[in-house]
Amino acid sequence: MAKDPPGDSTRAVHGGERSHQASDAVTTPIFQTSTYWFPDSETLKAFQEGRLSRDEYGRYGNPTTRAVERKLAELEGAEEGLLLASGMCAATTLFLALLPQGGHLIVTSDCYRRTRQFIEQYLVKLGVETTVIEPADNKKFDDAIRDDTKLFFTESPTNPYLRVIDVPETARIAHARGVKVVIDSTFASPVNHRALDDGADLVIHSATKYLGGHNDLLAGAVVGSAEHMAPVREATGVLGGVSDANSAYLLLRGMKTLALRMERHNDNALRVARWLEDHPKIRRVWYPGLDSHPDHEVAKRLMSGFGGVVTFEIESDLDGACRFVDACRIPYIAPSLGGVESLIEMPVIMSFWDKTPEQRQALGITDTLVRFSCGIEDAEDLIADLDQALERV
Repeated sequence: MAKDPPGDSTRAVHGGERSHQASDAVTTPIFQTSTYWFPDSETLKAFQEGRLSRDEYGRYGNPTTRAVERKLAELEGAEEGLLLASGMCAATTLFLALLPQGGHLIVTSDCYRRTRQFIEQYLVKLGVETTVIEPADNKKFDDAIRDDTKLFFTESPTNPYLRVIDVPETARIAHARGVKVVIDSTFASPVNHRALDDGADLVIHSATKYLGGHNDLLAGAVVGSAEHMAPVREATGVLGGVSDANSAYLLLRGMKTLALRMERHNDNALRVARWLEDHPKIRRVWYPGLDSHPDHEVAKRLMSGFGGVVTFEIESDLDGACRFVDACRIPYIAPSLGGVESLIEMPVIMSFWDKTPEQRQALGITDTLVRFSCGIEDAEDLIADLDQALERV
């Protein structure tokens, strides 16, 4: 009888650690060192020739960070994982490693503003051309592919409208034309969607969010096959955007409760989204778990849960939306997502206040758009808080 693979919680707790401990400690220690010594020259030669696997210098690896990388790989069903200093560092390092000078990149319009900024301000200096398409439109994706297209990069779900990409179909189209598919799965987490299983070549995370889960660290991650990871790992050694052992330790601790936390995030967000959709002061709600979401059927097919972020528009103006946000008592007004504490923000102020109204409109950012990242508080308390805050609108 074939043995079933371990479940999400078992992999989250034990993955990458139990069989790799250098001591009898249950918890992987913090290896607080920048460099590692060799007992003799023969040992160093064996290391340089690939006959010995061990650490040499902190920029190339650390036992604490390697434990995180192994756990990430197990959670995502990947051959290898790579830990970096932040989610943005993961994205920028990947772009620099995989895009040749003068190459072509395809991205979706609904994405994190700093990713868009890096593409517009820095990749252009390398002669990289970028085509922006609407999310979840595979016809436009197929039409956008050129002979020099190297990568398709998208979030799934996207930020802030939570569009869900049909990864199997996207990968089919891309691979037929020699294009790699990179999915930023931060909003999903490996508990809700394993994009590699659906054909993606590489997956990245802002590990600051759900993976860490406690708003107390910065980290990023890339996972994939050994072949696809090799140039990204090499680039990290050159560019130097590595995580430190203390952050890796916090991330290890946070990841052990990932599956449990995601159950509550998923449940809270679905209940909040359904409640908001029935409220007379809410114009529209975007949440993949709702029938009204444009990608609901894709999300049901690919995802085991729909995440903890709910985006909605209030039937009001900028001042009314501000009164609502200011009246909330449980969530903190803050950027980010994925922690145990609920967070709330208005993208127009938090991320796009320096843009003109016309620029915001082009990006789909309205004055009354709210992004609510549900924590793990009691859903009844979150809904009651939203209810009293909407009375101020």
